[in-house]
Formats: sequence, structure tokens, C-alpha cells
Amino acid sequence: MMPFLPDEVEALVAIGNLEEAKALLLPFERRARRLERVWALAVTARCRALIASAEGEVAGALRHLSRSLAEHDRLGQPFELARTLLVAGQIHRRMKEKRASKQALQRAVVIFEQLGSPLWADKARAELARVGLRPSAPLGLTPTEEQVARLVAGGKTNREVAAELFVSVRTVEDNLSRIYRKLGVRSRAGLARSFVSGNGSR
Repeated sequence: MMPFLPDEVEALVAIGNLEEAKALLLPFERRARRLERVWALAVTARCRALIASAEGEVAGALRHLSRSLAEHDRLGQPFELARTLLVAGQIHRRMKEKRASKQALQRAVVIFEQLGSPLWADKARAELARVGLRPSAPLGLTPTEEQVARLVAGGKTNREVAAELFVSVRTVEDNLSRIYRKLGVRSRAGLARSFVSGNGSR
């Protein structure tokens, strides 16, 4: 299924060559649908979202993003999910949806870091810096710690957090220990109160 083709489409969109991007994507998209390859369907929808965004079709971009993320739920490839989250962050930022952009990009950073992909993590962080929101974790939480803290404060178990972030339960526990220390809390309830009061990311 030519795994390099979506990269070429993204590059063409980046330089503004939308017609060539669409022409290149179309036969790939048709084959993906015919063969029902989940990976190809996910990345095709991601590319469609980029093209729609570049053409100013906001509703279309969001629709394609939603479809891509739904395919990722079936795919189980965190690297590709992180790339789609990066695109989602870029699109939401262009639409002035800063909070949605920040959430997508923070999750992308966490996944890239856990996968040992520093260049991709740096790219996501660079996009995050362009969002323009003030840092939401003044006590020095790392992106990974902030993501774990947000999910735990929202009521998720360590196992649920691990599954969502594609990390081990032990990694979640280690991050949680550092979060408690930095925020000066001793329990999950204390962490939730900290977020409500504004010390965390909410």
C-alpha cells in the first residue's frame, strides 16, 4: 500500500500544491476502501483533513479528522495516531480553537516521547508553542506529567491512563509520584482539587 505516499501528500500540501496532492491521493484512497485496510483508511482521512484545511473547508477538515481518529481506534499504531493528533493540533490552531489544539498536541508529544521519536516530539512541541496559551502547569509539570495528571484528575484509573497513552502502568505510577510531589498533594482527590482550583491544566 505504498507507506511513503501519505508523506508525499503531506509534503505537497505543505508547499501549496493541492491539486497534485489530491491527484496522488485519489487512487490510494480508492484502493484503501476496496481492500478495507485500516491503516490506509486512517492516513487517507488525515491527508484529506490537511487538504480540506488548506482549502479553507473547515467543516470538511473536522469531518475527515473525526473519521481518521475513529480508524485509529481500530488500528492500534500509536505512532500514526500521534501524527494524526499533530495534524489535528495544527488544524485546530488555524481555526483559533486553542484549547482543542493544545490538547491534541500535548497528547501527540506524550506519545512521540514514549515511542522514542524526539524529532517528532520536537515538531509537536514547536506547534504547541505557536498555540499561544499561557503555560497551564506553573509548577513545572512536563507534557507527559500534565497529560497523566489531567486524565487522573478526570477520574481515570492508572490502567485506563496507561491504555490511553500507550504506556505501562508502572510509567503512569512513576509520573503520578512526581506529579504529587510537584503539586504538593498526596492523593487522587487532592490532585483533582488542585486542577479545579487552577494549579493544574484545567
